[in-house]
Amino acid sequence: MPEGYTTKVNEQKQAAVQAVKERFAGVNDYVFTNYRGLTVEQITAIRRALHEQDADFRVIKNRTAKIAFSELEYPDVSELLVGPTAVALARGESGSVVKKLIDFAKEMPVELKGGLIGGAVFSLEQVEAYSKLPSRDELIAKLMSAMNGTAQNLVFVLNAIPQKLVRTLQAVKEKKESEG
Repeated sequence: MPEGYTTKVNEQKQAAVQAVKERFAGVNDYVFTNYRGLTVEQITAIRRALHEQDADFRVIKNRTAKIAFSELEYPDVSELLVGPTAVALARGESGSVVKKLIDFAKEMPVELKGGLIGGAVFSLEQVEAYSKLPSRDELIAKLMSAMNGTAQNLVFVLNAIPQKLVRTLQAVKEKKESEG
């Protein structure tokens, strides 16, 4: 560099990166989409649906997002930040967010690119496979059902013993009365 040359850091760009980092705070998983061709009404519909899933849907600048992800020390997602990009920011369960986006992709021109889920970069195929897994709540419900079934069976077995004893004693009583 020539003498006396200094690099000027654009404060607006720094502020934009900081704003993106703040928006990413508290987010567990990220699902990257191509939003080209979506109308404002369609984007609004996606945002409303994802808001119910505790997620946001935001259009981002790729360069700003790359810098923010780098500064937050996330894995490199630069291959997902190409072309028009909107990101679903999942604060809670991301499986339901991915399922919603896949449903929207059937009706609207939104295309999934991939995701950053559980700290790992997922390809489009991996995100689609992830969407087919049962959610955390569904797994807990299945576990509780299995545990409840076992407990109910135990109660039935434990109740059967005294009932059988009572029936046996009743039969003995009736027999003695008939003999007696």
